[in-house]
Amino acid sequence: MIETDICILGAGPGGATAALFLAKAGIPCVLVDKATFPRDKVCGDALSGKVVSVLKKLDPDLYKRLAGSPIRVNSWGIKFVAPNLNSLRIPFKANFDTNSDPVGMIAKRMDFDSFLIDEVRKTKLIRLIEGVEISTFNRVGEGWLLTSKDGNVQINSKLVIAGDGAQSQFLRKVVGSAIDPKSHCGGLRAYYKGVTGMDPDNFIELIFLKKFLPGYLWIFPLPGGAANVGVAMRTDMISKGKINLKERMNLAITTDPELKQRFKNAVLQGPVRGFGLPLGTRKQKVSGAGYMLIGDAASFIDPFSGEGIGNAMKSGMVAAEVASDCIKQQDFSSKKLESYDQIIYSKIWGELHLSHRMQKFAAYPWLFNFVVNKAGSNEALRETIISMFDDLDIRKRLKQPSFYMKLLFSGTKKIKK
Repeated sequence: MIETDICILGAGPGGATAALFLAKAGIPCVLVDKATFPRDKVCGDALSGKVVSVLKKLDPDLYKRLAGSPIRVNSWGIKFVAPNLNSLRIPFKANFDTNSDPVGMIAKRMDFDSFLIDEVRKTKLIRLIEGVEISTFNRVGEGWLLTSKDGNVQINSKLVIAGDGAQSQFLRKVVGSAIDPKSHCGGLRAYYKGVTGMDPDNFIELIFLKKFLPGYLWIFPLPGGAANVGVAMRTDMISKGKINLKERMNLAITTDPELKQRFKNAVLQGPVRGFGLPLGTRKQKVSGAGYMLIGDAASFIDPFSGEGIGNAMKSGMVAAEVASDCIKQQDFSSKKLESYDQIIYSKIWGELHLSHRMQKFAAYPWLFNFVVNKAGSNEALRETIISMFDDLDIRKRLKQPSFYMKLLFSGTKKIKK
């Protein structure tokens, strides 16, 4: 029997981040994962500015090691391709300097997760247990008795931080959940070498072809001339259209005029793998008596971009802060842990809500085409869109119908806050 105050389920970016922040505060924990690292994880592989921010807060030296590592490339923005194939290139930060610290990066999940796990392994206060799947969760007194699938491992813990992914067993068996097809997406990820036409500043590409709306096809650059290529669509749209995503993705890159040329000499590296992700389209309870949910298990995935690593790490950081307070007060009650819901949603709900609106916006090809076309010829409008990445006040204005009117029918003046 393993005795601990805190057990973290899942050693992905969210779980590893929570464990490292706990260790930084001098608090030991047990971190358990069903996989043995290194292991692959189906993902778009984009590391957003949130990831950079959390790493810097955790340990500036850790961030510097990643920034200087060959496992990543720096990324400076997003290239949106509208259904009419016109594009809009939007940097994460206006007037960016490629010689400065990157705003975002891209690294294969196998490499990035291993990078974090290597740090975990060096941290004495973290007991890492790999290759063990926890499948039974029993409430015992005010704590939890966690038992592995084979019955060989038992963990007695006062608090559980569940970061065991989109198919979280803790979520399914303890909290209870049902998939809402409109708040869930299915997708595919493939690795290619030899894709041409990559952005010179490693902008990630989101290509909104009509056949995938309100989803998209993506192309993200990777080290060594490789690219992460994939598609994502809402699950209800896949079911309604009886869509075979693999066939549709292959059709896109072999018949679309621009993509066909770019993939002409590209070589697929390994299998095309699928995934399903719960999207952060609505607020839900993410804590209870003796537990907190983080990352994909809490549906903290951006509904528009599908990015989840940043919110997983941010929620892991917040969970560690709340857990630290619980340890000090020896209070793991549902009421005490409500502060986690309040703090994490105050940090991420604004963006999730906005992204849900943008997802709905993307379902209208004519409107998407109009905005991209107008921004391409209107520098003031383009600057306004760029500022949305940094300016929360402008993003909040997107909740107001009047803002859309200004956005669509603006003249030459930059839209005011």
